[in-house]
Amino acid sequence: MNASDFVRATARRLPDKPALLFQDLSITYAELDAEIDAVAAGLASLGVRPGDRVAVLVHNVPPFVSAYYGAMRAGAVMVPINVMFTGEEIAHILTDSAARVVIAAEPFAPLVDGVRHTAQMLEHLVVTGPLAPMGAMNWEQFTTRSATPPKVETKHGDLAVLGYTSGTTGKPKGAMLTHGNLLANLDQMSDVPMLTEAESDVVLLVLPLFHIYALNVILGLTLKAGATAVLIERFDAIGSLDAIEKNKVTILFGAPPMFIAWVNTPGIERADLSSVRVAVSGAAALPAQVFEDFKRKTGVTIWEGYGLTETAPGVTSNAMGDVAKAGSIGMPLPGVEVRIIDEDGDDVEEGDPGEIAVRGPNVFGGYWKQPEESKAVFTHDGWFRTGDVGYADADGSIFLIDRKKDLVIVSGFNVYPREVENVLYRHPKVAECAAIGIPHPYTGEAVKALVVLKEGELASEEELLDFCRRSLARFKLPGAIEFVKELPHLPTGKVAKRTLRARES
Repeated sequence: MNASDFVRATARRLPDKPALLFQDLSITYAELDAEIDAVAAGLASLGVRPGDRVAVLVHNVPPFVSAYYGAMRAGAVMVPINVMFTGEEIAHILTDSAARVVIAAEPFAPLVDGVRHTAQMLEHLVVTGPLAPMGAMNWEQFTTRSATPPKVETKHGDLAVLGYTSGTTGKPKGAMLTHGNLLANLDQMSDVPMLTEAESDVVLLVLPLFHIYALNVILGLTLKAGATAVLIERFDAIGSLDAIEKNKVTILFGAPPMFIAWVNTPGIERADLSSVRVAVSGAAALPAQVFEDFKRKTGVTIWEGYGLTETAPGVTSNAMGDVAKAGSIGMPLPGVEVRIIDEDGDDVEEGDPGEIAVRGPNVFGGYWKQPEESKAVFTHDGWFRTGDVGYADADGSIFLIDRKKDLVIVSGFNVYPREVENVLYRHPKVAECAAIGIPHPYTGEAVKALVVLKEGELASEEELLDFCRRSLARFKLPGAIEFVKELPHLPTGKVAKRTLRARES
């Protein structure tokens, strides 16, 4: 049971069917399967063995797809890396995962080459383009090293993906997803009639593939069904609308910032979305107003879902009901159990808020090399504590309220305030600081930092932002920095962040 097997099965069934459309390129299932074999063979020729980690630092381009499934076909563990991470963050992931190989796009090759001294397990750098630094391989050299892919036996519980997500300490932590987790969630989502894809479907794939939503929900479901994915490297509101019309897209997967951008695009009412039979939003909570505006302007209903990296990722969907409720994340997928629990792990009263807890074959086994963190997110009887607070209405539909901790979600990506604070505290002029999430019209949330300077010091917002840019990815940067004389504190001495957030409302 290997999570790449269904691609081969589809290739045998539909060899000449387009699997990927990228710019002017059309890649059939037979061609994609052959490229996946070439990647698996190339990795094996480099000495990669089952269980070894292979990191991928690539945008939404065809080599990402073949690298992902090729790594799994070789029995390796794929480590997708956010292309917006800084060198410091990338070095941490490569070191923590002990990756032996990095497959990187040309622009990232010098960066990866520069962190080799930190990631001492790293042996090989493969560049997806024709140009590679000394000691590295370009894509053609890599994919022609060997013609024979390895024969690997994969078990249900074997690790397939290490999906790194920020931890409470600010350092990214690797969620361990097995082949069984990934395949179980594909089966769960395929059992939802509205989400079930057909060979005739054309799917928009513009969300970043390093994110589990795009990786398993969009790409996985598309290739399993034998549908066609329209692969777009970067999101652009007008360009994506043109791609939908040109390719007659039938399934529109997106995240809230995309739908927000579309509803604010002049002339959206005239865009031809007549081919779209279903639109899905995930990765972050969709504002109810955006749901209403998009339906009013385009005539297309958005069916919102909810998931996490740790659940491979799907948990709930509005498509489980007859009506798409604005503001609701819907009901559990088939085979997924969801409870709303209190601090003791007991069910709350109907309609009361509590932490969303999940159980099912799609739920991960824990965090890589972090047994204490892993133990902390599970109840004594095996329910995964998501850290999200929500409630269920009388029909069983679930509504998100807030994050249990101070997590800030920017364009669907997790940002922990402590990570931002730790960077700011390293600035010699900063005496105290606090980071909070504030509403943002396009990204859902943004980070705001409140800073108390040391006595007698002067600093500008741009000075501190420039300092943060050295250590933080762009989406983690504060959208605003406010200088204050003091911060409110709780009796314990902690900063009263609830008070700070209340001042922003």
